[in-house]
Parts: sequence; C-alpha cells; structure tokens
Amino acid sequence: MRRGAALPLDRQCQLAGLPIPTAEYLFAKHLDRWQLRAIGQERPRLWAIDWAFLDARIGIEVEGGFFMQGRHSRGAGAVKDMEKYNTLALLGWRLLRVTPRDIASGAALRLIELAFPKS
Repeated sequence: MRRGAALPLDRQCQLAGLPIPTAEYLFAKHLDRWQLRAIGQERPRLWAIDWAFLDARIGIEVEGGFFMQGRHSRGAGAVKDMEKYNTLALLGWRLLRVTPRDIASGAALRLIELAFPKS
C-alpha cells in the first residue's frame, strides 16, 4: 500500500503536491443558459462530481455499490450516470471513475497523478 493512501483523497493529493480537489462539486449549477441549451436542458440539474479539479476540468467519481446491487449497478441508476458523464464530456471535462478501494490503496492517486502533466 502506498504511503498515506488510507487518507481521504483530498489529503492524499495535497501530500503528493497536486492541487486539492473540491468535494461534491455541483457542476450543473454553474452552467449558463447557452450551455444548458447545448446539452438539451432547460434548468440546471443537481448533478455533482464526487471530487473536482476545477482549473483542470478533471472529475473523480467514486463508484460504489457494484457488488451489492447499489444505485450505480441497476439499470435506471446506470442510465442516469451515463447522462451525467456524457454531459461532463460535452462540457470538456475528463472523468476518472474509481472505487473506494482505489482510494484506500492509492490507485486513484496514481491515476490522478497521470492526469496532471509534470512540469
């Protein structure tokens, strides 16, 4: 296990020298009427990204419940997730999907490090 991996994701990022992500970012709340029309919406949805690196437009979704028939693995929930993920892509976001185990093991941090180019 990677050093510091049992820490919350924002703290792991801080220790790794990465930007600190915003938790539970309600991205759709910040869309203007032109962006909403472009994605076929009239009003902002209550869509949130679990973690968001705002300046880089990188979102992290922590997917849970796969192995216990949770929301993300049932048909209606999966379809709603796809709509949200496609909207993020249309708005220029990159989305990394991880599990709680990925965060605990440090695997999520390794993905995030790859998303940020070294200067």
